[in-house]
Amino acid sequence: MIKIGLLSDTHSYLDDAVFKYFEDSDEIWHAGDFGNIELADQLAAFKPLRGVYGNIDGKDVRATYPEHLKFKCEEVNVWMTHIGGYPDKYSSNVKPEIYTKPPNLFITGHSHILKVVFDKKINCLHINPGAAGKYGWHQKRTLIKFCISENIIHTLDVIELGDR
Repeated sequence: MIKIGLLSDTHSYLDDAVFKYFEDSDEIWHAGDFGNIELADQLAAFKPLRGVYGNIDGKDVRATYPEHLKFKCEEVNVWMTHIGGYPDKYSSNVKPEIYTKPPNLFITGHSHILKVVFDKKINCLHINPGAAGKYGWHQKRTLIKFCISENIIHTLDVIELGDR
């Protein structure tokens, strides 16, 4: 079993509470818009970090993290990208491939809207953890924790960090 701490859209703000909530996580996944490489480095020093760059990230973050990250966690095929859309409203940059080679788990950021949706058409769970930073239009700062055991995604918890 792998315990994942998932966040996105920190926009250069890292709440100290993230370290408390992700203390028992095996890995941290960041779905883009780190804001700066120092924030990514702080997370990577704390736990193994997987991440993708977002539209606001500069050259330093883009040199370290890809736009799309595809990997296997346990027996789950994961695709993480910052701008990916949602079931039935996928972004044009992922639409051709998501229908022909769907992952089991599709993770995005960008919208600042926390959303967990199962796409029955492609048998894929979509997760957007919302925004953990203070910049944007969201009202609450959010994180997600979940576990992957073999091919099962389970024990998903939404964490509110407080108001933006």
